[in-house]
Amino acid sequence: MPQDSPALAEDAAPALNAMLAPGAVFVGGGGPGHAEAQHLLLKYGNRHGLIAGATGTGKTVTLQVLAEAFSTAGVPVFLSDVKGDLAGLAKAGSPDGKLHGAFASRAATVRYDLGYSAFPVTFWDLWAEQGHPVRTTVTEMGPLLLARLLDLTGAQEGVLNIAFRMADEEGLPLLDLKDLQAMLVFVGENARDIGLRYGNVSAASIGAIQRQLLVLENQGGTRLFGEPALDLADLMSVAPDGRGRINILAADRLMGSPRLYATFLLWLLSELFEELPEVGDPDQPRFVFFFDEAHLLFDDAPKALVDKVEQVARLIRSKGVGVYFVTQNPADVPDDVLGQLGNRVQHALRAFTGKDQKDLARAAQNYRPNPEFDTETAIKEVGTGEAVTSFLEAKGVPGIVQRTLVRPPASQLGPITAAERAAVIAASPFGAKYATTIDRDSAFERLRARADAAAKEAEGVEEAEPEREFTAGRRYGGKTVPAKKPASRSSRSDSIAETFGKSLARQLGTQAGRSIVRGVLGGLFKAR
Repeated sequence: MPQDSPALAEDAAPALNAMLAPGAVFVGGGGPGHAEAQHLLLKYGNRHGLIAGATGTGKTVTLQVLAEAFSTAGVPVFLSDVKGDLAGLAKAGSPDGKLHGAFASRAATVRYDLGYSAFPVTFWDLWAEQGHPVRTTVTEMGPLLLARLLDLTGAQEGVLNIAFRMADEEGLPLLDLKDLQAMLVFVGENARDIGLRYGNVSAASIGAIQRQLLVLENQGGTRLFGEPALDLADLMSVAPDGRGRINILAADRLMGSPRLYATFLLWLLSELFEELPEVGDPDQPRFVFFFDEAHLLFDDAPKALVDKVEQVARLIRSKGVGVYFVTQNPADVPDDVLGQLGNRVQHALRAFTGKDQKDLARAAQNYRPNPEFDTETAIKEVGTGEAVTSFLEAKGVPGIVQRTLVRPPASQLGPITAAERAAVIAASPFGAKYATTIDRDSAFERLRARADAAAKEAEGVEEAEPEREFTAGRRYGGKTVPAKKPASRSSRSDSIAETFGKSLARQLGTQAGRSIVRGVLGGLFKAR
């Protein structure tokens, strides 16, 4: 764990002393009826976590505090900024700010040496408006995640799997949406022959997938698929002063397409699982991933997808990655996944209905009881910025639940101005790398080239044949009987190529002049 660095800004130094207890990060602490101090042990930072609570109870501030603490310990962080509030991590808080009085009072109560500091932030944005563009490819996303994104039926997902397999066998890279659209045309035109090997391919399924791709395109999904692809090493980088970079995805606009938002984050998580090597039990995480609005991941998710998420949560910790789900209610997270979350911060839950009361009781049951208070009652009573917490202790044992006042953040609470964001983006070391899109030769271009070649070959055959009559070889009444010109014979493959060539040219020719951003997609969920 890095110690205090002379390269750090002077205003960061006071906060560092409190945040960097040996091998731990300070979350909050004392006051009447509260625990003296609560620390998250870095050794167990990769055992995942949960931040839960009703709207307005302080989840965002807790997320900001944890992101600051991990960054200070040298751990890179990824989080999504759903409301624009977390951009304040890039700017130091101010003693002249309107919240300084409340922050100073809270800091004194929890015995925290308040010092304001900005943190090394990198902004990302699917639309490349509020940060660097972030992209992936259709191939890397794989058919399972793509089927989830497109909300396909089982039969349609089967056709999508066939398209991926055919692209692999034919050497046709699927990088962006137009590559996949072209590949689906190829599969549809050759459905009879493909069906003998892979199973039935119906025109209705092809059409349904194409319609869903059109919807995705209208939602801005084409911006997700492109190159240069997001490099995980850039997310996991450390600033020159030794602090981990805090990667913030602008998600306020992305939340308008919740399925796209959830699928993108799940892809990124799967890429981390796929690409990172095993590291066992490190002294601190290599990377921490905050999954905000986590209920969107599990809403109407098929069991196969939930099983994959549970598998990731169970195995990715051995690669040094901690995953923290942020949601309003712990009930939003399936039990198999919830059981993997060792570090928990539970803000207030409201119990207005019978279902709310059951969810509250269920949330309380997930904690190791404290004889000094009733957990269920405490979850109802804690105020804004206060929580019941439980962090893993020595040997990974869950700590006794405690009432905790969360410390104030060192960075600015709330959004920054557009000019301030632009300055952070301009100073980023990754701007030049991702600014210009690349459109490589891939399935769309190669299939169009095949179609053009087949069409030219067909035209050449017709022009080469002379216009003449053929004799039948027989004479009737002393006269030679002329015969009709015989149909040209060609192989089955030539027939397919000619048919496909004309169809592809007709259906995709109008897309030749379109400029579509290309992208790169996830690993664990690829067809195996």
